[in-house]
Amino acid sequence: MRGSDSGPEPDTADGRGVDQEFLALERELAVFLRRARATSGEMAREVHPELEPAAYGLLVRLEEAGRQRATELAAYFGVGKATMSRQLHSLEKLGLVAREPDPADGRAWLVHLTAEGLDRFRGVRDARRESYVRRLAGWDQAEVAELARLLHQLNSHAEG
Repeated sequence: MRGSDSGPEPDTADGRGVDQEFLALERELAVFLRRARATSGEMAREVHPELEPAAYGLLVRLEEAGRQRATELAAYFGVGKATMSRQLHSLEKLGLVAREPDPADGRAWLVHLTAEGLDRFRGVRDARRESYVRRLAGWDQAEVAELARLLHQLNSHAEG
């Protein structure tokens, strides 16, 4: 049993008791995240040349979840209300999102993608999906499904 005096620590290459699988995971996730950040910037510019890379995720969320309050978006992304307000204002100026009164609470506003925002976002998302299809052409569909399942599992555990 690990952490007790009942046996030796597992063999590891670094000699500190760190499982090599977790070091490999950390290394691969670092590469993946670096590329994801770069890709997010590229995708943001494809949606609109003035769109900030961080704001691309807002478009993803609004397309996925529909109309939402700014406070819900801020909570989802783990940012403050002021940060969310700035990002939404920028998206609004670009014509990608709009606000409307919340019918359930006249004091609140709901944010949604405009028709232009939805068209631009979906065009970029569909092109990205085609890129994945090309890059993973040598993969079996079951492998792609398993990767998606494992990433979903990782993301679910990170949220909870």
